Amino acid sequence: MSATLTEPDAAPRTPKTRPSRSSRSASGDRHGKAPLPWAPWLLLAPSIVLLGVMVVYPTIVMFINSFTNLEIKNKMLGTAPDFVGFDNYIEVFTKSDFPAVLARSLGLMVVLTVLIIALGMLVAMLMTKLTKGWRLTVSIGLLLAWAMPPLSATVVWGWIFDTDYGLVNWALNTMTGTNDFRGHSWLIDPWSFMMVLTILIVWQSVPFAAFTFYAGLGQVPDEVLEASALDGASAWQRFRLIVLPYMRNIITAVIVLETIWNMRIFTQVYALQQQGGIASETNVLGTYLFRQGLGEFGVTAAIGVFMVVLLMAISYFNVRNTLKEEEL
Repeated sequence: MSATLTEPDAAPRTPKTRPSRSSRSASGDRHGKAPLPWAPWLLLAPSIVLLGVMVVYPTIVMFINSFTNLEIKNKMLGTAPDFVGFDNYIEVFTKSDFPAVLARSLGLMVVLTVLIIALGMLVAMLMTKLTKGWRLTVSIGLLLAWAMPPLSATVVWGWIFDTDYGLVNWALNTMTGTNDFRGHSWLIDPWSFMMVLTILIVWQSVPFAAFTFYAGLGQVPDEVLEASALDGASAWQRFRLIVLPYMRNIITAVIVLETIWNMRIFTQVYALQQQGGIASETNVLGTYLFRQGLGEFGVTAAIGVFMVVLLMAISYFNVRNTLKEEEL
């Protein structure tokens, strides 16, 4: 006979239950440790105050000034501006070259974003095929381009395309065996100015896209790619049907960020204009707003309000997708 493992005379065990949150709160109150619902707001207070002072207040002032005829004489004489309604907005779109600047900025933004996304994806996929040593070399090169300040990079590229001593003119004269490019200015013509600007911005922006896409490619399962290759899928089919769906959220985020950044470019354009470009024919929204700010502040505020609305509309797509993903 084997010994029994149960004790029939013992009282049945009941499962232990955790105290409810209300009872824990009550016990906490009895011990003098009351919950602190204001603690998160206290931690966020410095950031909220900073955002209010640096963002909210200037935005409200800019919005109010956009409906007035505020000029520099009002600042000097201390007089209040007059309310003009939507006259500043009408003037911006009908009596100035703002529509041309807006079209130029939007076209440049599209070209830059497409090139940055395409080249960034190509570099990221190339890094997955390289050995460890070459991958480290490429990463260092990308980091050096990314870390260079925009103004320094603009000066360097300005020297490369310099009229008299530029490397590009020397190389073209050497390859053609002529002196046709001696003294040729790449910045005086608006189209060649935009070409130089595009090369400069793409060169500095590709590293961010490449590193982001390279991290995203690590999320694509190798087993799925190998199985599709065994089923006869081509490289383009694997990229379109497998890689892109896995990286859709990452690509969307990079596209939105690059779109916003490319709409806000200022330093590169302004520096190249100082090296020989014609400002009136190469202005983008940032430089146009800067140059208009020296005169009529009401008109400048109207341009600023329009830029804020435009950037918020561009950002809405990314915010909406992010909120949908959080709800899933």
